[in-house]
Amino acid sequence: MTKKNPAAQALGKLGGKARAKALSAEELTEIGKKGAKARLKKLTAAQRSEIARKAVQARIAKHKQGRKGGTQ
Repeated sequence: MTKKNPAAQALGKLGGKARAKALSAEELTEIGKKGAKARLKKLTAAQRSEIARKAVQARIAKHKQGRKGGTQ
């Protein structure tokens, strides 16, 4: 097995960041959606359920925190 060239990896990372800075918010959103779809395809139903449950808990906690501060 061949090892990856560290210099080439560093350049690739820089290129990705430079490209990302040049993209609009809409373009970045589309790229993010593609990544999310690819990630979801790899997850089992139980893993997706766990992620969704944690998201709901986070929204509830955020809502409760906002109510304590009197901002609603």
